[in-house]
Amino acid sequence: MSTLPAPDFIPDNSIQERAQSQLSKYETRRDQMFPVLTSAEIARLRRFGSAGHWNDGEAIFEAGGGNPGMMIVLSGQVRISQCDGMGNSHTIVEHGPGHFTADVGQLSGSPALVSAHAAGTVEALIVTPEALRALVVAEAELGERIMRALILRRVGLIEAGTSAPVLVGPPGSADLFRLQTFLTSNGHPHMVLDPATSQNAEALIRMYRPAPHELPLVVCPDGVVKKNPSLAELGYCLGLLPDLDPDKVYDVLVVGAGPSGLATAVYAASEGLSVLVLENRAFGGQAGASARIENYLGFPTGISGRALAGRAFVQSQKFGAQVAIPAAADKLLCDRYPLRLSLADGGQVQARAVVLACGARYRKPDLADLAAYEGCGVYYWASPLEGRQCQGEDVVLVGGGNSAGQAAVFLSGHAKTVHMLIRGSGLAASMSSYLIERIAATPNIVLHTHTRLTRLEGDGQRLSGVRWQHRDEQEQSHAVRSVFLFVGADPNSGWLADCGVQVDKAGFVMTGTDVMMARCRVTGQMLNPDGSLHGQLETTVPGVFAIGDVRAGSTKRVAAAVGEGAAVVAQLHAYLALK
Repeated sequence: MSTLPAPDFIPDNSIQERAQSQLSKYETRRDQMFPVLTSAEIARLRRFGSAGHWNDGEAIFEAGGGNPGMMIVLSGQVRISQCDGMGNSHTIVEHGPGHFTADVGQLSGSPALVSAHAAGTVEALIVTPEALRALVVAEAELGERIMRALILRRVGLIEAGTSAPVLVGPPGSADLFRLQTFLTSNGHPHMVLDPATSQNAEALIRMYRPAPHELPLVVCPDGVVKKNPSLAELGYCLGLLPDLDPDKVYDVLVVGAGPSGLATAVYAASEGLSVLVLENRAFGGQAGASARIENYLGFPTGISGRALAGRAFVQSQKFGAQVAIPAAADKLLCDRYPLRLSLADGGQVQARAVVLACGARYRKPDLADLAAYEGCGVYYWASPLEGRQCQGEDVVLVGGGNSAGQAAVFLSGHAKTVHMLIRGSGLAASMSSYLIERIAATPNIVLHTHTRLTRLEGDGQRLSGVRWQHRDEQEQSHAVRSVFLFVGADPNSGWLADCGVQVDKAGFVMTGTDVMMARCRVTGQMLNPDGSLHGQLETTVPGVFAIGDVRAGSTKRVAAAVGEGAAVVAQLHAYLALK
Protein backbone atom coordinates (compact mmCIF):
# COMPACT_ATOMS: atom_id res chain seq x y z
CA MET A 1 0.00 0.00 0.00
CA SER A 2 1.31 3.43 -0.93
CA THR A 3 1.88 6.23 1.57
CA LEU A 4 3.41 8.64 -0.93
CA PRO A 5 1.65 11.94 -1.72
CA ALA A 6 -0.55 11.89 -4.78
CA PRO A 7 0.83 13.45 -7.96
CA ASP A 8 -0.70 16.60 -9.40
CA PHE A 9 -3.46 15.23 -11.58
CA ILE A 10 -4.77 17.04 -14.61
CA PRO A 11 -8.57 17.47 -14.75
CA ASP A 12 -9.88 14.88 -17.20
CA ASN A 13 -12.97 16.27 -18.87
CA SER A 14 -13.39 13.11 -20.92
CA ILE A 15 -14.36 11.20 -17.77
CA GLN A 16 -17.28 13.52 -17.06
CA GLU A 17 -18.30 13.41 -20.71
CA ARG A 18 -18.33 9.62 -20.67
CA ALA A 19 -20.40 9.56 -17.48
CA GLN A 20 -22.93 12.07 -18.78
CA SER A 21 -23.16 10.18 -22.06
CA GLN A 22 -23.93 7.01 -20.15
CA LEU A 23 -26.59 8.72 -18.05
CA SER A 24 -28.25 10.01 -21.21
CA LYS A 25 -28.66 6.39 -22.37
CA TYR A 26 -30.89 5.83 -19.36
CA GLU A 27 -32.99 8.98 -19.91
CA THR A 28 -36.05 6.88 -20.78
CA ARG A 29 -35.61 4.97 -17.50
CA ARG A 30 -34.63 7.96 -15.39
CA ASP A 31 -37.89 7.80 -13.46
CA GLN A 32 -37.01 4.21 -12.54
CA MET A 33 -33.44 5.08 -11.57
CA PHE A 34 -34.42 8.13 -9.52
CA PRO A 35 -38.06 7.69 -8.45
CA VAL A 36 -39.71 10.25 -6.19
CA LEU A 37 -41.55 8.93 -3.14
CA THR A 38 -44.81 10.59 -2.13
CA SER A 39 -45.38 11.97 1.34
CA ALA A 40 -47.69 9.03 2.08
CA GLU A 41 -45.01 6.55 1.02
CA ILE A 42 -42.37 8.30 3.11
CA ALA A 43 -44.72 8.13 6.08
CA ARG A 44 -44.93 4.35 5.61
CA LEU A 45 -41.12 4.10 5.56
CA ARG A 46 -40.42 6.21 8.64
CA ARG A 47 -40.55 3.16 10.89
CA PHE A 48 -37.47 1.79 9.11
CA GLY A 49 -35.26 4.87 9.60
CA SER A 50 -33.98 7.57 11.89
CA ALA A 51 -33.63 11.33 11.35
CA GLY A 52 -30.39 12.94 10.16
CA HIS A 53 -29.32 16.56 9.70
CA TRP A 54 -26.49 18.11 7.64
CA ASN A 55 -25.44 21.70 7.03
CA ASP A 56 -24.66 23.27 3.66
CA GLY A 57 -21.51 21.79 2.06
CA GLU A 58 -21.15 19.07 4.68
CA ALA A 59 -19.99 15.66 3.47
CA ILE A 60 -22.67 13.06 4.13
CA PHE A 61 -20.49 10.17 2.94
CA GLU A 62 -17.42 9.79 0.72
CA ALA A 63 -16.59 7.31 -2.02
CA GLY A 64 -14.60 4.42 -0.57
CA GLY A 65 -15.67 5.24 2.97
CA GLY A 66 -18.42 4.13 5.27
CA ASN A 67 -21.99 4.54 4.16
CA PRO A 68 -24.89 5.06 6.58
CA GLY A 69 -27.24 3.20 4.26
CA MET A 70 -30.10 4.51 2.16
CA MET A 71 -31.08 8.13 2.78
CA ILE A 72 -34.57 9.42 1.98
CA VAL A 73 -34.36 13.18 1.50
CA LEU A 74 -37.02 15.08 3.46
CA SER A 75 -35.82 18.64 2.75
CA GLY A 76 -32.89 20.31 0.99
CA GLN A 77 -30.71 18.92 -1.78
CA VAL A 78 -28.13 16.11 -1.74
CA ARG A 79 -25.48 16.31 -4.47
CA ILE A 80 -24.24 12.86 -5.61
CA SER A 81 -20.85 12.91 -7.31
CA GLN A 82 -18.65 10.27 -8.84
CA CYS A 83 -14.92 10.22 -8.01
CA ASP A 84 -12.08 8.29 -9.57
CA GLY A 85 -9.57 8.53 -6.70
CA MET A 86 -7.36 10.83 -8.79
CA GLY A 87 -9.05 14.15 -8.08
CA ASN A 88 -11.59 13.95 -10.89
CA SER A 89 -15.14 14.41 -9.67
CA HIS A 90 -18.42 15.18 -11.40
CA THR A 91 -22.02 15.43 -10.33
CA ILE A 92 -24.27 12.54 -11.29
CA VAL A 93 -27.53 13.79 -9.86
CA GLU A 94 -29.00 16.05 -7.19
CA HIS A 95 -31.59 14.46 -4.94
CA GLY A 96 -34.41 16.63 -3.65
CA PRO A 97 -37.29 15.87 -1.28
CA GLY A 98 -38.73 12.42 -1.91
CA HIS A 99 -35.57 11.10 -3.61
CA PHE A 100 -33.32 8.50 -1.99
CA THR A 101 -29.63 7.65 -2.16
CA ALA A 102 -28.12 4.12 -2.43
CA ASP A 103 -27.24 1.38 -4.88
CA VAL A 104 -27.27 -2.41 -4.39
CA GLY A 105 -24.09 -2.25 -2.30
CA GLN A 106 -26.06 -0.74 0.58
CA LEU A 107 -27.95 -4.01 1.01
CA SER A 108 -24.75 -5.48 2.45
CA GLY A 109 -23.24 -2.30 3.91
CA SER A 110 -20.45 -2.13 1.30
CA PRO A 111 -18.36 1.07 1.05
CA ALA A 112 -19.92 3.85 -0.98
CA LEU A 113 -19.11 4.05 -4.69
CA VAL A 114 -20.08 7.73 -4.88
CA SER A 115 -19.87 10.78 -2.61
CA ALA A 116 -22.76 12.78 -1.20
CA HIS A 117 -22.68 16.41 0.00
CA ALA A 118 -25.40 18.63 1.39
CA ALA A 119 -26.44 21.47 -0.92
CA GLY A 120 -28.12 23.69 1.63
CA THR A 121 -29.49 22.41 4.91
CA VAL A 122 -30.56 18.78 4.56
CA GLU A 123 -32.97 16.70 6.60
CA ALA A 124 -33.15 13.02 5.71
CA LEU A 125 -34.34 9.66 6.91
CA ILE A 126 -31.42 7.25 7.34
CA VAL A 127 -32.23 3.59 6.65
CA THR A 128 -29.39 1.28 7.73
CA PRO A 129 -28.48 -1.74 5.57
CA GLU A 130 -30.25 -4.11 7.97
CA ALA A 131 -33.37 -1.91 7.96
CA LEU A 132 -33.18 -1.58 4.16
CA ARG A 133 -33.31 -5.35 3.78
CA ALA A 134 -36.32 -5.43 6.11
CA LEU A 135 -37.96 -2.63 4.13
CA VAL A 136 -37.73 -4.29 0.70
CA VAL A 137 -39.20 -7.50 2.13
CA ALA A 138 -41.97 -5.94 4.25
CA GLU A 139 -43.05 -3.29 1.73
CA ALA A 140 -43.46 -5.42 -1.40
CA GLU A 141 -44.57 -2.77 -3.92
CA LEU A 142 -42.26 -0.03 -2.65
CA GLY A 143 -39.50 -2.56 -2.18
CA GLU A 144 -39.75 -3.59 -5.84
CA ARG A 145 -39.44 0.03 -7.01
CA ILE A 146 -36.49 0.67 -4.71
CA MET A 147 -34.70 -2.54 -5.74
CA ARG A 148 -35.15 -1.71 -9.43
CA ALA A 149 -33.63 1.73 -8.86
CA LEU A 150 -30.66 0.31 -6.92
CA ILE A 151 -29.91 -2.22 -9.66
CA LEU A 152 -30.20 0.30 -12.50
CA ARG A 153 -27.86 2.70 -10.70
CA ARG A 154 -25.22 0.00 -10.34
CA VAL A 155 -25.59 -0.96 -14.01
CA GLY A 156 -25.16 2.68 -15.00
CA LEU A 157 -21.95 3.01 -12.97
CA ILE A 158 -20.55 -0.19 -14.50
CA GLU A 159 -21.33 0.80 -18.08
CA ALA A 160 -20.01 4.35 -17.65
CA GLY A 161 -16.56 2.97 -16.77
CA THR A 162 -15.57 6.15 -14.93
CA SER A 163 -15.49 4.98 -11.31
CA ALA A 164 -12.71 3.95 -8.99
CA PRO A 165 -10.94 1.63 -8.68
CA VAL A 166 -8.74 2.76 -11.54
CA LEU A 167 -6.46 0.18 -13.14
CA VAL A 168 -3.34 1.70 -14.66
CA GLY A 169 -1.21 -0.42 -16.95
CA PRO A 170 -0.43 -1.40 -20.54
CA PRO A 171 -3.21 -3.18 -22.44
CA GLY A 172 -2.79 -6.91 -22.99
CA SER A 173 -0.93 -7.76 -19.79
CA ALA A 174 -2.03 -10.89 -17.94
CA ASP A 175 -2.21 -9.14 -14.56
CA LEU A 176 -4.33 -6.28 -15.90
CA PHE A 177 -6.67 -8.84 -17.46
CA ARG A 178 -6.78 -10.80 -14.16
CA LEU A 179 -7.99 -7.76 -12.24
CA GLN A 180 -10.37 -6.63 -14.99
CA THR A 181 -11.93 -10.09 -15.09
CA PHE A 182 -12.36 -10.18 -11.32
CA LEU A 183 -14.08 -6.79 -11.23
CA THR A 184 -16.24 -7.44 -14.27
CA SER A 185 -17.32 -10.89 -13.06
CA ASN A 186 -18.32 -9.44 -9.69
CA GLY A 187 -20.29 -6.58 -11.21
CA HIS A 188 -18.06 -3.86 -9.77
CA PRO A 189 -17.61 -0.51 -11.55
CA HIS A 190 -14.05 0.37 -12.52
CA MET A 191 -11.95 2.27 -15.03
CA VAL A 192 -8.87 1.26 -17.02
CA LEU A 193 -6.23 3.81 -18.09
CA ASP A 194 -3.31 3.26 -20.43
CA PRO A 195 -0.16 5.26 -19.50
CA ALA A 196 0.52 5.72 -23.20
CA THR A 197 -2.67 7.71 -23.72
CA SER A 198 -3.63 9.12 -20.30
CA GLN A 199 -1.66 11.95 -18.70
CA ASN A 200 -2.95 11.06 -15.24
CA ALA A 201 -1.91 7.44 -15.68
CA GLU A 202 1.51 8.60 -16.85
CA ALA A 203 1.80 10.83 -13.76
CA LEU A 204 1.08 7.86 -11.51
CA ILE A 205 3.73 5.77 -13.24
CA ARG A 206 6.30 8.57 -12.83
CA MET A 207 5.54 8.97 -9.13
CA TYR A 208 5.45 5.31 -8.07
CA ARG A 209 8.04 4.00 -10.54
CA PRO A 210 6.67 0.45 -10.59
CA ALA A 211 8.82 -2.37 -11.87
CA PRO A 212 7.21 -4.35 -14.73
CA HIS A 213 5.99 -7.03 -12.31
CA GLU A 214 4.37 -4.32 -10.13
CA LEU A 215 1.94 -3.29 -12.88
CA PRO A 216 -0.89 -2.57 -13.02
CA LEU A 217 -1.24 0.11 -10.38
CA VAL A 218 -4.65 0.24 -8.75
CA VAL A 219 -6.13 3.46 -7.37
CA CYS A 220 -8.71 2.48 -4.76
CA PRO A 221 -11.85 4.60 -4.20
CA ASP A 222 -10.25 6.20 -1.12
CA GLY A 223 -7.17 7.25 -3.15
CA VAL A 224 -4.82 4.55 -1.84
CA VAL A 225 -2.54 3.21 -4.59
CA LYS A 226 -1.61 -0.48 -4.72
CA LYS A 227 0.97 -2.15 -6.93
CA ASN A 228 -0.35 -5.22 -8.77
CA PRO A 229 -2.49 -6.36 -5.83
CA SER A 230 -3.70 -9.88 -5.28
CA LEU A 231 -7.42 -10.48 -5.67
CA ALA A 232 -7.73 -10.63 -1.88
CA GLU A 233 -6.00 -7.25 -1.52
CA LEU A 234 -8.32 -5.77 -4.13
CA GLY A 235 -11.31 -7.36 -2.40
CA TYR A 236 -10.36 -5.70 0.91
CA CYS A 237 -9.80 -2.40 -0.91
CA LEU A 238 -13.35 -2.48 -2.27
CA GLY A 239 -15.14 -3.97 0.72
CA LEU A 240 -16.01 -7.15 -1.20
CA LEU A 241 -14.01 -9.16 1.35
CA PRO A 242 -15.14 -8.15 4.83
CA ASP A 243 -13.33 -8.97 8.05
CA LEU A 244 -14.85 -12.27 9.14
CA ASP A 245 -15.39 -12.78 12.86
CA PRO A 246 -13.78 -16.13 13.82
CA ASP A 247 -15.98 -16.35 16.94
CA LYS A 248 -19.32 -15.91 15.19
CA VAL A 249 -21.21 -19.15 14.55
CA TYR A 250 -23.38 -19.08 11.40
CA ASP A 251 -26.30 -21.42 10.90
CA VAL A 252 -25.10 -22.29 7.40
CA LEU A 253 -21.75 -21.89 5.70
CA VAL A 254 -21.97 -22.21 1.91
CA VAL A 255 -18.68 -22.82 0.08
CA GLY A 256 -19.11 -21.58 -3.48
CA ALA A 257 -21.33 -18.92 -5.06
CA GLY A 258 -22.32 -20.67 -8.25
CA PRO A 259 -26.01 -21.28 -9.08
CA SER A 260 -26.37 -24.00 -6.42
CA GLY A 261 -24.63 -22.01 -3.69
CA LEU A 262 -26.57 -18.83 -4.44
CA ALA A 263 -29.84 -20.77 -4.45
CA THR A 264 -29.01 -22.14 -1.00
CA ALA A 265 -28.14 -18.63 0.21
CA VAL A 266 -31.43 -17.19 -1.07
CA TYR A 267 -33.69 -19.91 0.33
CA ALA A 268 -31.86 -20.36 3.64
CA ALA A 269 -31.59 -16.63 4.36
CA SER A 270 -35.22 -16.02 3.36
CA GLU A 271 -36.22 -18.64 5.94
CA GLY A 272 -34.37 -16.87 8.72
CA LEU A 273 -31.09 -18.78 8.84
CA SER A 274 -27.84 -16.85 9.19
CA VAL A 275 -25.82 -17.57 6.06
CA LEU A 276 -22.21 -16.93 5.06
CA VAL A 277 -21.14 -17.64 1.48
CA LEU A 278 -17.46 -17.98 0.62
CA GLU A 279 -16.35 -17.68 -3.01
CA ASN A 280 -12.75 -17.72 -4.19
CA ARG A 281 -13.21 -15.84 -7.46
CA ALA A 282 -16.60 -14.49 -8.55
CA PHE A 283 -20.26 -15.21 -7.99
CA GLY A 284 -21.90 -17.30 -10.68
CA GLY A 285 -19.20 -19.97 -10.97
CA GLN A 286 -18.77 -21.51 -14.40
CA ALA A 287 -22.36 -20.65 -15.28
CA GLY A 288 -21.50 -16.97 -14.78
CA ALA A 289 -19.17 -17.21 -17.76
CA SER A 290 -21.87 -18.53 -20.12
CA ALA A 291 -22.59 -16.08 -22.91
CA ARG A 292 -26.23 -17.18 -23.19
CA ILE A 293 -28.26 -19.87 -21.43
CA GLU A 294 -31.28 -20.70 -23.58
CA ASN A 295 -32.70 -23.81 -21.94
CA TYR A 296 -33.25 -22.38 -18.44
CA LEU A 297 -36.91 -22.48 -17.46
CA GLY A 298 -38.68 -19.12 -17.65
CA PHE A 299 -36.29 -17.36 -20.05
CA PRO A 300 -37.55 -18.20 -23.56
CA THR A 301 -35.20 -15.73 -25.23
CA GLY A 302 -32.26 -16.82 -23.09
CA ILE A 303 -30.24 -15.04 -20.44
CA SER A 304 -26.51 -14.58 -19.99
CA GLY A 305 -24.90 -16.48 -17.13
CA ARG A 306 -23.64 -13.21 -15.69
CA ALA A 307 -27.12 -11.64 -15.67
CA LEU A 308 -28.65 -14.72 -14.05
CA ALA A 309 -25.91 -14.88 -11.42
CA GLY A 310 -26.10 -11.13 -10.79
CA ARG A 311 -29.82 -11.32 -10.08
CA ALA A 312 -29.31 -14.26 -7.72
CA PHE A 313 -26.49 -12.45 -5.94
CA VAL A 314 -28.61 -9.34 -5.34
CA GLN A 315 -31.47 -11.57 -4.20
CA SER A 316 -29.22 -13.22 -1.60
CA GLN A 317 -28.20 -9.76 -0.35
CA LYS A 318 -31.87 -8.75 -0.13
CA PHE A 319 -32.50 -11.56 2.37
CA GLY A 320 -29.38 -10.85 4.40
CA ALA A 321 -26.90 -13.53 3.32
CA GLN A 322 -23.31 -12.40 3.83
CA VAL A 323 -21.01 -13.04 0.86
CA ALA A 324 -17.20 -12.85 1.03
CA ILE A 325 -15.24 -12.60 -2.25
CA PRO A 326 -12.50 -13.69 -2.81
CA ALA A 327 -12.32 -16.07 0.14
CA ALA A 328 -10.67 -19.40 -0.63
CA ALA A 329 -11.44 -22.43 1.53
CA ASP A 330 -8.31 -24.27 2.66
CA LYS A 331 -9.39 -26.96 5.11
CA LEU A 332 -12.67 -28.21 6.60
CA LEU A 333 -12.34 -29.29 10.24
CA CYS A 334 -15.01 -31.67 11.50
CA ASP A 335 -13.48 -32.90 14.78
CA ARG A 336 -15.89 -30.90 16.94
CA TYR A 337 -19.12 -28.94 16.81
CA PRO A 338 -19.66 -26.33 15.46
CA LEU A 339 -17.81 -27.16 12.27
CA ARG A 340 -14.85 -24.98 11.36
CA LEU A 341 -13.36 -23.95 8.06
CA SER A 342 -9.84 -22.58 7.65
CA LEU A 343 -9.30 -20.00 4.91
CA ALA A 344 -6.31 -19.70 2.63
CA ASP A 345 -5.43 -16.33 4.19
CA GLY A 346 -5.14 -17.91 7.66
CA GLY A 347 -8.58 -16.90 8.93
CA GLN A 348 -11.24 -19.24 10.25
CA VAL A 349 -15.05 -19.30 10.31
CA GLN A 350 -17.56 -21.48 12.16
CA ALA A 351 -20.98 -22.85 11.29
CA ARG A 352 -23.57 -25.31 12.55
CA ALA A 353 -23.84 -26.83 9.06
CA VAL A 354 -21.79 -26.65 5.86
CA VAL A 355 -23.00 -26.85 2.26
CA LEU A 356 -20.36 -27.74 -0.31
CA ALA A 357 -21.23 -25.93 -3.54
CA CYS A 358 -17.60 -25.56 -4.59
CA GLY A 359 -18.13 -26.82 -8.13
CA ALA A 360 -15.22 -27.76 -10.30
CA ARG A 361 -11.90 -26.41 -11.54
CA TYR A 362 -11.24 -25.82 -15.22
CA ARG A 363 -9.38 -28.77 -16.71
CA LYS A 364 -6.12 -27.84 -18.40
CA PRO A 365 -4.68 -29.75 -21.36
CA ASP A 366 -1.07 -30.89 -21.32
CA LEU A 367 0.50 -28.06 -23.31
CA ALA A 368 3.98 -26.62 -22.81
CA ASP A 369 4.03 -23.02 -21.53
CA LEU A 370 0.27 -23.02 -20.93
CA ALA A 371 0.57 -21.07 -17.67
CA ALA A 372 2.66 -18.35 -19.34
CA TYR A 373 -0.18 -17.45 -21.73
CA GLU A 374 -3.14 -17.63 -19.34
CA GLY A 375 -4.82 -14.24 -19.42
CA CYS A 376 -2.70 -13.02 -22.35
CA GLY A 377 -3.86 -15.36 -25.08
CA VAL A 378 -5.36 -18.40 -23.33
CA TYR A 379 -8.79 -18.13 -21.70
CA TYR A 380 -11.20 -20.50 -19.96
CA TRP A 381 -14.37 -18.47 -20.51
CA ALA A 382 -15.79 -16.11 -23.14
CA SER A 383 -17.26 -12.85 -21.90
CA PRO A 384 -17.60 -9.42 -23.55
CA LEU A 385 -14.13 -8.61 -22.17
CA GLU A 386 -12.55 -11.42 -24.19
CA GLY A 387 -14.80 -10.69 -27.14
CA ARG A 388 -13.47 -7.14 -27.42
CA GLN A 389 -9.90 -8.40 -27.35
CA CYS A 390 -10.35 -10.72 -30.31
CA GLN A 391 -12.49 -8.40 -32.45
CA GLY A 392 -12.00 -9.16 -36.15
CA GLU A 393 -9.38 -11.88 -35.53
CA ASP A 394 -9.23 -15.64 -35.96
CA VAL A 395 -9.60 -17.54 -32.68
CA VAL A 396 -9.31 -21.19 -31.64
CA LEU A 397 -11.83 -22.86 -29.33
CA VAL A 398 -11.17 -26.33 -27.95
CA GLY A 399 -14.09 -28.40 -26.65
CA GLY A 400 -17.42 -29.90 -27.66
CA GLY A 401 -19.77 -29.47 -24.68
CA ASN A 402 -22.61 -27.03 -24.20
CA SER A 403 -20.33 -24.40 -22.65
CA ALA A 404 -18.05 -24.65 -25.68
CA GLY A 405 -21.04 -24.32 -28.02
CA GLN A 406 -22.36 -21.23 -26.23
CA ALA A 407 -18.88 -19.69 -26.32
CA ALA A 408 -18.42 -20.44 -30.03
CA VAL A 409 -21.72 -18.78 -30.94
CA PHE A 410 -20.92 -15.76 -28.77
CA LEU A 411 -17.39 -15.35 -30.16
CA SER A 412 -18.65 -15.63 -33.73
CA GLY A 413 -20.19 -12.19 -33.23
CA HIS A 414 -16.75 -10.72 -32.52
CA ALA A 415 -14.09 -12.87 -34.21
CA LYS A 416 -13.40 -13.15 -37.92
CA THR A 417 -13.36 -16.96 -37.71
CA VAL A 418 -13.88 -19.36 -34.80
CA HIS A 419 -11.91 -22.57 -35.34
CA MET A 420 -13.59 -25.19 -33.15
CA LEU A 421 -11.39 -28.23 -32.41
CA ILE A 422 -12.83 -31.51 -31.12
CA ARG A 423 -11.27 -34.96 -30.83
CA GLY A 424 -14.41 -36.87 -31.80
CA SER A 425 -16.31 -37.23 -35.03
CA GLY A 426 -19.09 -34.80 -34.14
CA LEU A 427 -20.94 -32.85 -31.48
CA ALA A 428 -24.10 -34.95 -31.04
CA ALA A 429 -22.78 -36.96 -28.10
CA SER A 430 -21.88 -33.95 -25.96
CA MET A 431 -23.92 -30.91 -27.06
CA SER A 432 -27.59 -29.91 -27.13
CA SER A 433 -29.19 -30.09 -30.56
CA TYR A 434 -30.21 -26.42 -30.65
CA LEU A 435 -26.56 -25.41 -30.25
CA ILE A 436 -25.40 -27.88 -32.90
CA GLU A 437 -27.92 -26.42 -35.34
CA ARG A 438 -26.85 -22.87 -34.54
CA ILE A 439 -23.16 -23.69 -35.00
CA ALA A 440 -23.89 -25.33 -38.35
CA ALA A 441 -25.80 -22.23 -39.45
CA THR A 442 -23.05 -19.79 -38.43
CA PRO A 443 -20.72 -19.32 -41.41
CA ASN A 444 -17.67 -18.11 -39.47
CA ILE A 445 -17.57 -21.13 -37.13
CA VAL A 446 -15.43 -23.87 -38.63
CA LEU A 447 -15.65 -27.28 -36.94
CA HIS A 448 -12.46 -29.40 -37.07
CA THR A 449 -13.22 -33.00 -36.06
CA HIS A 450 -10.59 -35.56 -34.96
CA THR A 451 -8.30 -32.62 -34.24
CA ARG A 452 -6.22 -31.75 -31.19
CA LEU A 453 -4.29 -28.66 -30.15
CA THR A 454 -0.61 -29.56 -29.91
CA ARG A 455 1.39 -26.40 -29.29
CA LEU A 456 1.23 -22.76 -28.22
CA GLU A 457 3.62 -20.29 -29.82
CA GLY A 458 4.74 -16.85 -28.68
CA ASP A 459 7.41 -14.90 -26.86
CA GLY A 460 6.38 -16.12 -23.39
CA GLN A 461 4.41 -12.95 -22.73
CA ARG A 462 1.87 -12.87 -25.53
CA LEU A 463 0.45 -15.66 -27.68
CA SER A 464 1.13 -15.30 -31.40
CA GLY A 465 0.14 -18.66 -32.85
CA VAL A 466 -0.84 -22.28 -32.33
CA ARG A 467 -0.34 -25.68 -33.91
CA TRP A 468 -3.01 -28.32 -34.25
CA GLN A 469 -3.05 -31.82 -35.71
CA HIS A 470 -5.82 -33.68 -37.57
CA ARG A 471 -5.63 -37.46 -37.00
CA ASP A 472 -2.11 -38.56 -37.91
CA GLU A 473 -1.44 -35.78 -40.38
CA GLN A 474 1.32 -33.22 -40.00
CA GLU A 475 0.84 -30.33 -37.57
CA GLN A 476 -0.62 -27.15 -39.02
CA SER A 477 0.55 -23.75 -37.84
CA HIS A 478 -1.93 -20.87 -37.52
CA ALA A 479 -1.40 -17.26 -36.50
CA VAL A 480 -3.95 -16.65 -33.75
CA ARG A 481 -3.70 -14.58 -30.59
CA SER A 482 -6.63 -16.03 -28.64
CA VAL A 483 -7.31 -19.62 -27.59
CA PHE A 484 -10.39 -20.62 -25.59
CA LEU A 485 -10.23 -23.89 -23.66
CA PHE A 486 -13.50 -25.65 -22.77
CA VAL A 487 -12.20 -29.15 -22.14
CA GLY A 488 -14.18 -29.97 -19.02
CA ALA A 489 -13.59 -29.59 -15.32
CA ASP A 490 -12.47 -31.61 -12.32
CA PRO A 491 -14.27 -31.56 -8.94
CA ASN A 492 -12.93 -29.02 -6.47
CA SER A 493 -12.78 -31.44 -3.56
CA GLY A 494 -9.09 -31.85 -2.73
CA TRP A 495 -9.30 -29.58 0.33
CA LEU A 496 -11.84 -31.86 2.09
CA ALA A 497 -9.51 -34.74 3.00
CA ASP A 498 -8.92 -33.61 6.60
CA CYS A 499 -12.65 -33.73 7.35
CA GLY A 500 -13.28 -37.27 6.18
CA VAL A 501 -15.78 -36.33 3.49
CA GLN A 502 -15.81 -39.33 1.19
CA VAL A 503 -15.36 -38.89 -2.57
CA ASP A 504 -15.63 -41.33 -5.46
CA LYS A 505 -12.80 -42.40 -7.74
CA ALA A 506 -13.16 -39.26 -9.85
CA GLY A 507 -13.09 -36.97 -6.81
CA PHE A 508 -16.81 -36.11 -6.70
CA VAL A 509 -18.39 -35.91 -3.23
CA MET A 510 -20.60 -38.86 -2.32
CA THR A 511 -24.07 -38.19 -0.88
CA GLY A 512 -27.38 -39.87 -0.11
CA THR A 513 -27.75 -43.49 -1.20
CA ASP A 514 -24.04 -43.82 -2.00
CA VAL A 515 -23.21 -42.66 1.53
CA MET A 516 -25.75 -44.96 3.17
CA MET A 517 -24.49 -48.01 1.28
CA ALA A 518 -20.87 -47.18 2.10
CA ARG A 519 -21.78 -46.69 5.78
CA CYS A 520 -23.72 -49.96 5.79
CA ARG A 521 -20.75 -51.87 4.42
CA VAL A 522 -18.54 -50.54 7.23
CA THR A 523 -20.90 -50.40 10.23
CA GLY A 524 -23.95 -52.40 9.22
CA GLN A 525 -26.03 -49.24 9.75
CA MET A 526 -27.44 -46.91 7.13
CA LEU A 527 -28.42 -44.08 9.46
CA ASN A 528 -26.18 -41.48 11.10
CA PRO A 529 -24.71 -42.27 14.52
CA ASP A 530 -27.47 -40.18 16.13
CA GLY A 531 -30.13 -42.33 14.45
CA SER A 532 -31.13 -39.68 11.95
CA LEU A 533 -31.20 -39.45 8.19
CA HIS A 534 -30.92 -35.88 6.97
CA GLY A 535 -31.53 -36.37 3.27
CA GLN A 536 -30.08 -37.38 -0.06
CA LEU A 537 -27.65 -34.45 -0.16
CA GLU A 538 -25.79 -35.18 3.08
CA THR A 539 -22.22 -36.46 2.85
CA THR A 540 -20.44 -39.05 4.99
CA VAL A 541 -19.98 -36.34 7.63
CA PRO A 542 -23.24 -35.39 9.42
CA GLY A 543 -24.00 -31.72 8.94
CA VAL A 544 -21.95 -31.46 5.75
CA PHE A 545 -24.00 -31.43 2.54
CA ALA A 546 -22.94 -31.36 -1.12
CA ILE A 547 -24.81 -29.86 -4.09
CA GLY A 548 -24.19 -28.92 -7.69
CA ASP A 549 -21.29 -29.97 -9.88
CA VAL A 550 -19.08 -31.18 -7.00
CA ARG A 551 -21.63 -33.81 -5.98
CA ALA A 552 -21.31 -37.34 -7.38
CA GLY A 553 -24.16 -38.17 -9.73
CA SER A 554 -25.40 -34.60 -10.10
CA THR A 555 -26.88 -33.40 -13.37
CA LYS A 556 -24.51 -30.80 -14.78
CA ARG A 557 -27.15 -28.22 -15.65
CA VAL A 558 -27.87 -24.80 -14.17
CA ALA A 559 -31.50 -25.69 -13.42
CA ALA A 560 -30.47 -28.89 -11.62
CA ALA A 561 -27.90 -26.97 -9.55
CA VAL A 562 -30.50 -24.38 -8.53
CA GLY A 563 -32.92 -27.17 -7.64
CA GLU A 564 -30.39 -28.86 -5.39
CA GLY A 565 -29.58 -25.51 -3.78
CA ALA A 566 -33.24 -25.11 -2.87
CA ALA A 567 -33.76 -28.76 -1.84
CA VAL A 568 -30.83 -28.82 0.57
CA VAL A 569 -32.45 -26.13 2.76
CA ALA A 570 -35.17 -28.52 3.93
CA GLN A 571 -32.49 -31.06 4.81
CA LEU A 572 -30.54 -28.38 6.65
CA HIS A 573 -33.59 -27.64 8.77
CA ALA A 574 -33.93 -31.35 9.58
CA TYR A 575 -30.31 -31.49 10.72
CA LEU A 576 -30.32 -28.20 12.64
CA ALA A 577 -33.50 -29.15 14.48
CA LEU A 578 -31.50 -31.85 16.27
CA LYS A 579 -28.73 -29.47 17.41
